[in-house]
Amino acid sequence: MQIQWYPGHMARAKRLLGEQLRRVDAVIELCDARLPYSSRNPELISLARGKQRLLVLTKADLADGDATARWLQYFTRSGQAAVKYDASPARTKDVLRRIERLTAPLVERQAARGVKKTVRAMVVGVPNVGKSTLINRLNGSPVAAVGDRPGVTRSNQWVRVSPYLELLDTPGLLWPRLDDALAAQRLAWLGTIRDQILDAHALAISLLEAMLAQRPQAVASRFHLHEPFAQGEALLDAVCFGRGFLLPGGVADTQRACAVVLDEFRAGKLGRLTLEEPPCENPPTND
Repeated sequence: MQIQWYPGHMARAKRLLGEQLRRVDAVIELCDARLPYSSRNPELISLARGKQRLLVLTKADLADGDATARWLQYFTRSGQAAVKYDASPARTKDVLRRIERLTAPLVERQAARGVKKTVRAMVVGVPNVGKSTLINRLNGSPVAAVGDRPGVTRSNQWVRVSPYLELLDTPGLLWPRLDDALAAQRLAWLGTIRDQILDAHALAISLLEAMLAQRPQAVASRFHLHEPFAQGEALLDAVCFGRGFLLPGGVADTQRACAVVLDEFRAGKLGRLTLEEPPCENPPTND
């Protein structure tokens, strides 16, 4: 599946992000715990080089817990500070503590000079990964717009979450050329790329096949599939007949099936799923 999607507001956001980076002390990068590799923008990693960084694996309650632990170990070995997040009060406090720990050396240096430092951190990530949700939780009130689709945040917004901590909410940023076809497809599964520009049939089929490889019994139970499992269009037809998505004359309503498959995965209705494993080789160092 070839996907090209880089709206004009993202190009503007990248330019503005580069300018704002000079004025922040730290970068809080978010990725989706179900796809910790594909949901990271390599350009963000490059742009934030030299800054204190914290990687937050969001929506951890929708991901497989053991897989998330393996990813956290992988990032730790790379020298990348990382934490999982599920929007619960306990996890919100944990993220706040990690931000404070990350920036403590800077605060201490300023304190030694008699200055009470206000830390300014930028929150970045691909679209629909939960940046505004995290900021609202840290702030304790809904100050940043949220939505279950990409492109809700269109401009930068500073939010003071404590007397000495300010966070910058930024628009979701994709990279101009999604050269990794598999990563692009996985991003589309998450809803990071607008569904309207995609081949919904191909997307739903690829997601079904990936979920069956990970949790065959859960997927089969949810969609009333019978083993051996079909593939391709036949798999989508099986979902239609299993869930009763039929048009007059008993014709499979594949359009409805595609929407339901994507929506139920994104909402976590098929159980906790992680569709990427960390690489086996030694991770790159965090320079």
